[in-house]
Amino acid sequence: MMHYRRFGRTGLRMPVLTCGGMRYQQAWKDDDPALEIDPDNQANLEASVRAAVEAGINHIETARGYGTSEMQLGRVLPSFRRDSIIVQTKIGPAESEDEFLRTFDRCMRNLRLDRLDLLGIHGINNSELLDRTLHKGTLKAARKLCDEGRVGHIGFSTHGPCDIIVKTIETGEFEYVNLHWYYFDQRNAPAIDEAARRDMGVFIISPSDKGGKLYAPPPKLVELCHPFTPMGFNDLFCLSRPEVHTLSIGAARPTDFEAHLAVLPELDRAGEAIRHVIVRLEAEMRRVLGDEWCDGWAENLPAPEATPGEVSLYHVLRLYNLALAYDMEEFGRMRYNLLGSGGHWFPGSKVDKIDWPALRRVLVNHPLAARIEQALKVAHERFNAADEKRLSES
Repeated sequence: MMHYRRFGRTGLRMPVLTCGGMRYQQAWKDDDPALEIDPDNQANLEASVRAAVEAGINHIETARGYGTSEMQLGRVLPSFRRDSIIVQTKIGPAESEDEFLRTFDRCMRNLRLDRLDLLGIHGINNSELLDRTLHKGTLKAARKLCDEGRVGHIGFSTHGPCDIIVKTIETGEFEYVNLHWYYFDQRNAPAIDEAARRDMGVFIISPSDKGGKLYAPPPKLVELCHPFTPMGFNDLFCLSRPEVHTLSIGAARPTDFEAHLAVLPELDRAGEAIRHVIVRLEAEMRRVLGDEWCDGWAENLPAPEATPGEVSLYHVLRLYNLALAYDMEEFGRMRYNLLGSGGHWFPGSKVDKIDWPALRRVLVNHPLAARIEQALKVAHERFNAADEKRLSES
């Protein structure tokens, strides 16, 4: 049975699982006038949405940047009673109010709706994009849409660092936030705390993919997470915090919801249910990497822009830890090879861009400086391959 949580001050009754619209669409581009939607692809998308709604997952989420997702959803959403579903799309910060409103109108034509429940400002990932949102017309346009009754609630999505997320939350302009936070990357916990203080809805982005490629886990991780799958364990970990309201399930087919639905009977006792798994995971991390490293590697690391070569030390070292402790090599390779091509969505370069003497000067007071240097070199050797592209750029 589906569980629901109050989505912060929006007051919406939100299912704890969301039907994310990033993986079942036909194409990442929708501006080709000759584009035709394949009937089999459309049938799969519609079956996925109907499977979600039948399971009680009545929050359907997509974005202007998800290619044909909006257009294809527009062929199925009007078949549902409007007050039975919660629909969200996202639009990036625009250079003017008029530009944002034109994009919104295109979204609504695609979705074939006259009202949107949730509108997210997509990708407030740095100070420049926050400033553009607040002062170039995006927020003004969104407020106008609310006043006209075309939008219910305004939030934002972010892949940015925690300080930018907290700064955006502190503006008080948004009712909910889409962000990354998982067992295997908990650095955005302060942003969740701040959102909770302001009674905002909290939506977790991509818990199974960016949360660790948990749909294809290594055997060691499967054993450590028993009796749950790694994916189910992570679902329960995230939802064990009552301040977290929903997890986006980016389904590619109707059956992709089943593993997530299977752990919901444990939700009321999630913290207790996963406690022994957390103890095992933490013990194994310390056994492999040592207490000194586990306690200190992430302390006082400079941001990519303050690091020689603009290398994302935090992300590279986190992937190194996961590969050594839990055999999460494939996940490390997938994420590492986005560095250098991810733009503001995943900033930072690969380790081969580092000026090592300059890095030593930056880390001169870090007690683990020598080991950090060695870990970075090992990570590059283990993970480096041809540069990847974000899905939306494929």
